[in-house]
Amino acid sequence: MQYAETKQRYAKAEDGVRIAYQPRGEGFPLVLLAGQANNHHWWDHVRDDFHAARSTITFDYRGLGESDKPDGPYSTAGFARDVIAVLDDLGVERADVYGTSMGGRVAQWLGARHADRVRALVLGCTSPGGPHSIESDNEVRKTLVRPEPGAARQALLELMYTPGWLATHPGPYNTLGDPDMPIHARRGHLAASRHHNGWDLLPEISAPTLVVHGSDDILNPTANAPLLVERIPDARLHIVEGARHAYFEEFQTVTGPLVLDFLESARPQH
Repeated sequence: MQYAETKQRYAKAEDGVRIAYQPRGEGFPLVLLAGQANNHHWWDHVRDDFHAARSTITFDYRGLGESDKPDGPYSTAGFARDVIAVLDDLGVERADVYGTSMGGRVAQWLGARHADRVRALVLGCTSPGGPHSIESDNEVRKTLVRPEPGAARQALLELMYTPGWLATHPGPYNTLGDPDMPIHARRGHLAASRHHNGWDLLPEISAPTLVVHGSDDILNPTANAPLLVERIPDARLHIVEGARHAYFEEFQTVTGPLVLDFLESARPQH
């Protein structure tokens, strides 16, 4: 596949909702799935790392970015069907999939229920959801709803990145949510992520799978990573030492090559 720097494209989901997507580069396609309430710019700082070997496909979840913003319903399974609509619109039969945070939950549906469309799977800083997952503690949740001006944003930054990285990287930051997202869609995304329960899905994943997580992630606790590995047949685990939730950006010189090496190893040999 080869995609030039082109204008935004749109796919039509099964319910008629327009989904904006942005293909780029040349090579076997890699779908990049962002975190909750984030648009495709989540990947801006690291996306080019993959273009030496892959084309990439990002998209805006329904409810944000340039996609339509219906009242609902919103679910991780529904987001996965929207990804399939994008692949269909591009004429892509199979792709590698790299999902982070809520995007990793969406990727679980793709790997389990759309296995014929997924060649290899990377699940980053994510969890199975439901009663078997390990949630962030109450103190973490409280910091994200502090009423003081800028306090919640600063708390989220400190959950995403280490103090040393923040001191030398003043922004802009693309992982703090789409600021133009309407409130009904923001609530829908939150509900979609909270209601995800992939525990029974995970053993159905047949694609080669790599699970990546930061060792110091308390937004989505690191202990979720081995849970995923135990449930997904033959999955591999890599813990990024010293990393928080946005490991893929702060530690991109480690994790970009790691992911590409894994995807290359998953490529069928002829």
